[in-house]
Amino acid sequence: MRFLALATDYDGTLAEDGEVSAPTVGALQRLRDSGRKAILVTGRELPELLWIFPEVELFDVVVAENGALLYFPGERREEPLAEPPPVRFLRTLREHGVAPLSIGRAIIATTENQSAAILDTIHSLGLDLQVIFNKGSVMVLPSGVNKATGLEAALHHLGIPASQVVGVGDAENDHPLLRACGLGVAVANALPALKERADIVTRGRAMDGVMEVIEGMLTNDLAEVCPVR
Repeated sequence: MRFLALATDYDGTLAEDGEVSAPTVGALQRLRDSGRKAILVTGRELPELLWIFPEVELFDVVVAENGALLYFPGERREEPLAEPPPVRFLRTLREHGVAPLSIGRAIIATTENQSAAILDTIHSLGLDLQVIFNKGSVMVLPSGVNKATGLEAALHHLGIPASQVVGVGDAENDHPLLRACGLGVAVANALPALKERADIVTRGRAMDGVMEVIEGMLTNDLAEVCPVR
C-alpha cells in the first residue's frame, strides 16, 4: 500500500450539518478492514464530537480542538497537546461581552464578528495566542498549534509517515492539514483558496467526496488521480 491512512476533517467534509451518513460510515469501515488507519482531524471540542458522532470508534485517533488534543477512541484516552487558555484572557473577553464563547481544553471559539475584540484583547494582554478562521467562526489557540501539529502527534503514535497519508478538508483551517500530508485533497464544496492549494479536488461534495477518496484508496491507491512517480 502506498497510502496507509486517511486524515479527514469533520464539518463540511466527513459530515454535513453535523451528521455523517450511513454510506460514509460503511466506507470508513471498509477502509479500516483494508488494514489502513483513519484519523479524524477537527476543530470541534471532544465532548460535543462524541455526542453527535457515536461512530467515532471507527477512527484510530481523533485530533480535536484544531490540533490541541488527541483522543484514542479504543482506549477512551485523551492526551492534551497544548496549555489551557489563560484565565485573565477569558476574564477579559467576558468583561468585554464577547459572545458566544465556547471554551475547550485549550481552544476558545466564537463567531467571526468577534475577531476584532479577540485580537485587541490578545494584543492588550501581550499573549502568545493565534486566531484561526474557519468558515464564519474564529478559534483561539496557543501559537504554533494547528491541524498539522496535531496530525504529526497522531502519526507518531501510529508509526506512519506523513508522506503515506491522504488528508481531506474544506476550510481555512485545513491548509496546514493538507500541506502536511503526502496527498492533500479538497472536497468539491471547499473554499476556492483551499482548492487552489490542494493536490486534487473531488467531484463530490463533503461526505460524497470523502467516499470518493476512500474508494480510490481501496481500488488502486488513488493511482488514477495521483500516479506513482
